[in-house]
Amino acid sequence: MANSKKTSSKKSGSKKAGSGKTAASKSTKRAAGGKGYDATAIQFLEGVDHVRKRPGMYIGGLNKDGLHHLIWEILDNAVDEVINGHASEITVELDADHQGISIVDNGRGIPVDLHPQLKVPAVVAVFTKLGAGGKFDDQSYKHSGGLHGVGAAVANALSSELTVEVWRDGGRWQQRFLQGVPEGKLKKLGSSRGSGTRVHLRPDSTMFPKVTFDPLVLRERLEAKSYLHRGLKIVFVDPKGPTREEFQHAQGIVDYLAKLVQVRGKPAVHPGLFTCERDDEPKLEAALAWTESTEDATYSFVNGVPTPDGGTHEQGLRNALGKALRAYMQAHKLEPKGVAVTLEDMREGLVVILSTYVLEPQFQSQTKNRLNNPEVVTQVEGTLRPALEQWLHENRSAAESIVARVIAAARARMASRAASQKVSRKNAAAGRLNLPGKLADCASTDPRRSELFIVEGDSAGGSAKMGRDRQTQAILPLRGKVLNAEQASLAKVLGNEELGNVVKALGCGIGKDFELQRLRYGKVILLMDADSDGHHIATLLLTFFYRYMPELVRRGHVYLAQPPLYRVDVGKETHWVADDAALQRLLSEIKRGKPEIQRFKGLGEMMPETLKSTTLDPKKRQLIQVSIGDELATDRTISDLMGKDAGARYSFIMERASEADELDI
Repeated sequence: MANSKKTSSKKSGSKKAGSGKTAASKSTKRAAGGKGYDATAIQFLEGVDHVRKRPGMYIGGLNKDGLHHLIWEILDNAVDEVINGHASEITVELDADHQGISIVDNGRGIPVDLHPQLKVPAVVAVFTKLGAGGKFDDQSYKHSGGLHGVGAAVANALSSELTVEVWRDGGRWQQRFLQGVPEGKLKKLGSSRGSGTRVHLRPDSTMFPKVTFDPLVLRERLEAKSYLHRGLKIVFVDPKGPTREEFQHAQGIVDYLAKLVQVRGKPAVHPGLFTCERDDEPKLEAALAWTESTEDATYSFVNGVPTPDGGTHEQGLRNALGKALRAYMQAHKLEPKGVAVTLEDMREGLVVILSTYVLEPQFQSQTKNRLNNPEVVTQVEGTLRPALEQWLHENRSAAESIVARVIAAARARMASRAASQKVSRKNAAAGRLNLPGKLADCASTDPRRSELFIVEGDSAGGSAKMGRDRQTQAILPLRGKVLNAEQASLAKVLGNEELGNVVKALGCGIGKDFELQRLRYGKVILLMDADSDGHHIATLLLTFFYRYMPELVRRGHVYLAQPPLYRVDVGKETHWVADDAALQRLLSEIKRGKPEIQRFKGLGEMMPETLKSTTLDPKKRQLIQVSIGDELATDRTISDLMGKDAGARYSFIMERASEADELDI
């Protein structure tokens, strides 16, 4: 903002009070901290500058999801070539340090001729101008996931360096960018055969706190893309992992659904899988199956782009599902007496893949997490409802198994509602009724200010109670390790005293009766010892939250406290260290003095004042917010590590045995 001209107090004092306009003007300037507001105060940020100033508008944030979104923008452009029949293979290769990546397709190649209005090569415009792209009409691309014309420019603006190479029209060209700005002019490197585009980028470390790509996240997304586009071959190269992986699936989403059912570890309740495909507009593919799981899972895509927040296409799916099942049940007089079957009951255990192609998709934001086109509701419903209803009539054995599954879910819902009401509080803000006896509650009833620390052990709970801020911090001690919710039924979970106390304290209900607005604490913080037992207890609690209160995690209410494992005194300086790796880094940095090291056996060893200053005080503590980056990967990890199948854990241990230097046994 431009600074207004400052006036000295001496000159200001010489002015007479008779000029109201002058006095008002000065009053306004003083109120604004001495800065005027005129035309010079209006800044104009264009292209790269605007992206770097407000990256959250384009990639959602500078966290891990935002970092990987740079890749998705370039990858979606390559996939668009596949969708429209111009490419058949994509290669994605990580740099050796995982801080850079290359994406290559054998499509048409980005145009390199001079743009008539911008007077720069088209490839330069694509990577520097917001709104420059070939997807605003249906001439170059009929269907497209990257339709805003900003993705490539955003990825470029947030990269320390980006290089694009293009093969087309018998030539090979290269353009390099530094922090979104072209370095020199477009160069012709020579002649070439075929066509395609290669983009190599390295994220800008001055923008992102961490610039290392996660190969597991990449692998999941690439494999999903190969399922969605039958015939597409995707090659993934990770120098630190398998030399070369190829993803190609002839059956498309049918293979994908089979994999998802297998990954979730819950077999289908009937042998057949419902599939539906429509080639005319809107193009649509769907596959679904009911499993023995108590959770449903919908994986939806629009023009090949995942939409984790759903949207109008998922609404059409839900409408079709409910109407088709109700029609079948009514036709065969299978409606149960005394039980009201809801859409929620019909969806229990359901795994769905829905892939739609929309000519002019309207996404909620640049991150494309949700589809907003209202007409898609009736289009999807109109396609899926008759197809599903016909399939049910033609597959009576499978249909009856599904109906039995739905009715059982309805009866279980009624039973669990009655059970969970015993541990739910009627009104979160009304009082402190039915709270656990061990809970040391806080004085505040405002969830935005209140925090609940779930603490390992009574001894640690005592120290936390003495060191806390009684106004805003509540303490709930737990006794030992809690029940593994992955291997227990809802009835068993509700009957567990320790987990029951957690549910009572939170006040928001559990399972299908969960209501986020009744949550009594804005932050739910797991405070465990900084050792393997503490990590195990935290994992058990996270499993419980993910399976029975997933919205608590999705909405960012769950945190992990970071208590110190070591106290290191060097002269008059005291350092608090969270783990062994941090201790070794600290010791290597100490040049003078002999460090005195104290290892805490547990939180109960800490004096209340120490626990307060290191772990409880919002001004000094460090918290890790728990989030779900990839639903499928998270579900698989919890199922493998916490489920009944010991073989999955054995494989996990054997695959990573070489990574363990020391075991805390």
